[in-house]
Amino acid sequence: MPFGFYIIMAAQFFSALADNALLIVAIAALREMHAPPAYEPLLKTFFTVSYVALAAFVGAFADSMPKGRVMFISNAIKIIGCAMMFFHVHPLIAYAVVGLGAAAYSPAKYGILTEYLPHRLLVIANGWIEGLTVGAIILGVVIGGTLIQPAVALKLLSFDFPLIDTGIDSVGEMALGFVGIFYILASLFNLYVPDTGVDHKVLHKNPWYLIREFNHCLMLLWRDRLGQISLAVTTLFWGAGATLQFIVIKWAEVSLNLDLSKSSMLQGVVAVGVAIGAIAAAKAITLRKSVRVIPLGIAMGLIVLVMNFVHHTWLAVPLLIFIGALSGYFVVPMNALLQHRGHILMGAGHSIAVQNFNENLSILVMTGLYYLMVKVDLSIYWVITLFGLFVSGSMLLVKRRHEANQREHDDVIHLDDNGSH
Repeated sequence: MPFGFYIIMAAQFFSALADNALLIVAIAALREMHAPPAYEPLLKTFFTVSYVALAAFVGAFADSMPKGRVMFISNAIKIIGCAMMFFHVHPLIAYAVVGLGAAAYSPAKYGILTEYLPHRLLVIANGWIEGLTVGAIILGVVIGGTLIQPAVALKLLSFDFPLIDTGIDSVGEMALGFVGIFYILASLFNLYVPDTGVDHKVLHKNPWYLIREFNHCLMLLWRDRLGQISLAVTTLFWGAGATLQFIVIKWAEVSLNLDLSKSSMLQGVVAVGVAIGAIAAAKAITLRKSVRVIPLGIAMGLIVLVMNFVHHTWLAVPLLIFIGALSGYFVVPMNALLQHRGHILMGAGHSIAVQNFNENLSILVMTGLYYLMVKVDLSIYWVITLFGLFVSGSMLLVKRRHEANQREHDDVIHLDDNGSH
């Protein structure tokens, strides 16, 4: 990999690290203000609404200037959202602003891979970016959980800078200060993201034109035989993954008797598994073999059901690692395939914006359903059962659709494992 790739990865790592630490801090803030428990999954809903509402515009924005500049501007919006929470704006509103920055950031961070690297390196690059993103999730939730622990928080708050009054007097303010530092580090790396030299499209000023163009790209990707399969898999994966974050926290509290700080670290355990699966897929799966991993999605949904019978942490940890590994192994090749088809059909930024629209619409729907289940006080064991069966059933339908497409015409054989741009 060229050196610029590692700059891109570093920028992504620190930005994702801050996002995930901030989620745990925001959950703690909601609990401190005695907000209803159902507000917690709404954090993800507010975060992702920008991905859906602005999907027609962020892709065009990402393609209108160098991707490094887009990443810098987007990260600055995240810093504003973090600062709003620091100054006691409601966590749901502040996290929505961070989501606005993330929505603009995503087409740039993924789109630059297809501009900067040859197609044959896309699975490896996705293994890197997913592995590092998952590493950021692990470290982010661990840091977020650690910062809100009373013993750690009191020690950090008792530290005084000589001759400087920081104005930080509470656990939440201290935790948000650390999150802000991570966002600033990401911004510094964004300044050194390489310019790929790709021609940029002037951002069209007519919003209706952008909406029509986005709708055309959306239909184009769903009609493509390989595009629709990879898009269906990644859409389901991200919706399920976002919901699983909150399921794990609730399940750990009910079944394992863990508090928020410790149960949030179990999210990191799932992420360890995803990283293992992502790295293994990057080494073993080529672009042409990417569709062979679909059955693992069916298996993952069924294995989730085992959570209902686990009541000890020593059993929970390997189970969650295994669930994460299965999901990482099947989503990385699918992500690479989707980027490859999108880049060919419509360009990097537009392709990622279409992908984000579908994936985050899935997150909105699935976290919304989880919100309703929490609101009606449905047992977490029923939630896990419905979740696992839904994932397996949906992946089975995707598998059958792909098999039907292949019977009509073999598109997989045309995937290039050796060529370049």
